[in-house]
Amino acid sequence: MTDSLFIKNILLSFQVSFQEHRTDLSAVIMTDKKYLWFGSDETTTIERLSLVEADKFAEHKQFRVGEFITLPRPEDEEIDIEGLACDGHYLWFTGSHSYKRKKTKPENSDSKNISRLAKIESEQNRYILGRIPLVDGQLLKSCPHPNKPELQLIPAKLELTKDTNVLMAALADDPHLGAFIQAQIPGKDNGFDIEGLAVNQGRVFLGLRGPVLRGWAIILELELEESLPGLLKLRKIGAEKQKYKKHFVWLNGLGIRDLCWDGEDLLILAGPTMDLDGIVQVYRLKNGVNLQENVMNNPEFVQEIPHGNRTDKAEGITLFSEITNEPSLLVVYDSPAENRLVDDSGVLADVLRLG
Repeated sequence: MTDSLFIKNILLSFQVSFQEHRTDLSAVIMTDKKYLWFGSDETTTIERLSLVEADKFAEHKQFRVGEFITLPRPEDEEIDIEGLACDGHYLWFTGSHSYKRKKTKPENSDSKNISRLAKIESEQNRYILGRIPLVDGQLLKSCPHPNKPELQLIPAKLELTKDTNVLMAALADDPHLGAFIQAQIPGKDNGFDIEGLAVNQGRVFLGLRGPVLRGWAIILELELEESLPGLLKLRKIGAEKQKYKKHFVWLNGLGIRDLCWDGEDLLILAGPTMDLDGIVQVYRLKNGVNLQENVMNNPEFVQEIPHGNRTDKAEGITLFSEITNEPSLLVVYDSPAENRLVDDSGVLADVLRLG
């Protein structure tokens, strides 16, 4: 990492009970200039840290998603939270919506590992796209809107189907994505996999790690409305009155690993769609809040984020300019290198100058 980009490290200090999950952080968002919120791809919880020193976030508080939104499966089945966003006193989150292939294990025989590689699973908790009221750094089961007391804020999730949700049902016949969904291609095999989330005035933008189509990544745009208290449905949008819009983005063959707003611009963290080490870059999609339909988007390259050898996989970005008083990003990593681990439960994130 060049000295011109690196500003400093930030210590993220979690409770000891979260020790194993400090190495699988998969999403981050900052709110109120003092709270960092995290998702892990191995839990059904959302974590909050508070700014306690210039270079340290601590006072870990954990929120169980199941206390706010009914999950289709028990809490020992991960949501695989891959995106967090804040909009209108709601904290939004999304699961990956992906199929997964069994991992090989070093202690297994070759024949057993080959057998594991043939097994594909779908976990219902991964198909949660939801929102939880967020007021003054607290997630709440319900509360009046701080600025409009006549409005009640309540948790809600996108309507589920028997096995997935209404978004996946709508995409099943999509000319670009349907074949990947119907074939049940796992996320890490360039299958359907949501890893980025940004929300603006109720419009939801989902960044896909995969599939990448001939080098083009995809952002889905949704508008959601309540169907019943606590349930959301897809509203038809756009000139073609579909249940979603698709935006094609050229990221040099990379998939989307995270999204975040910088004013009306959409910052995109881009990395390999497959399970491998590779280039990780940040792009700026100008006026991303107003993306046109049926346009091939070519965002501007901003900077590269170095990666390790099977370590330091950048998974989440959030604007950090309000803390550093200069354009900057906080970057959190999955599989952090050993030198990022601090004591029993801490891990170092990077603050990078935003080019």
